[in-house]
Amino acid sequence: MSDALFHFPNAASRDPAVDAWIAKNDPMRMLVKPWIARIRALNPNIRELLHDQRPTFCLEDTAFAYVDTYSRHANIGFFFGAFLDDPSGLLEGSGIRMRHVKLHSGDRPNSADLEVLSISALKDIRQRLAKTRN
Repeated sequence: MSDALFHFPNAASRDPAVDAWIAKNDPMRMLVKPWIARIRALNPNIRELLHDQRPTFCLEDTAFAYVDTYSRHANIGFFFGAFLDDPSGLLEGSGIRMRHVKLHSGDRPNSADLEVLSISALKDIRQRLAKTRN
């Protein structure tokens, strides 16, 4: 298992650049807007920034989730998604660590299952951070 953590010391509790990204008139951004609110609400220590032009969410300064949009779909991604339990099979990707859930207009995944993945990603990064502090 690759345990390299992504640290972003410039992450803020609410980054205006993320709000500006959300505010752009783009139907795919509307798909991820509710998930951005849910990720922000997971923990009072959630921080955010734009990294590689996409909203990235951190526990303290350590990345665990991101969102991105394309012309025909949007992604909700998890930096350590390859290690998350995914009984519903929502996660896609083949990287060493990262996985994402693909959202299409009119074809949304089960909200409860995606919520569980988001919570699991936060718990996972919390455990990884605890290991580095011991």
